[in-house]
Amino acid sequence: QLQLVESGGGLVQPGGSLRLSCAASGFSLDYYAIGWFRQAPGKEREGVSCISSSGGRTNYADSVKGRFTISRDNAKNTVYLEMNSLKPEDTAIYYCAATRIFCTVVGEVMDYWGKGTLVTVSS
Repeated sequence: QLQLVESGGGLVQPGGSLRLSCAASGFSLDYYAIGWFRQAPGKEREGVSCISSSGGRTNYADSVKGRFTISRDNAKNTVYLEMNSLKPEDTAIYYCAATRIFCTVVGEVMDYWGKGTLVTVSS
């Protein structure tokens, strides 16, 4: 069964850090670009970051630039999202998704989606 599984979410205080993981099973991520998305309650889904299949290209939404870092370990078939200086407005369900096209946060072109992990930033 082909699937992506996110992990690493939780409750963190403002200014804190979390590292999310996106692990693939049933297929290799070697040829897939990965995007991270989030959806806060009552809001539309937002593209957060993406990384190319080789890891050589990354992109970030302005809202997270300088605070979030995306990386990948193809040997572990896993992509990571390091989140620092978290703010209450970062609270959302975070999803990873895979596409064979290129580094993008256009949700409609994604081939596979995970079920998400909840990140709550609150004191």
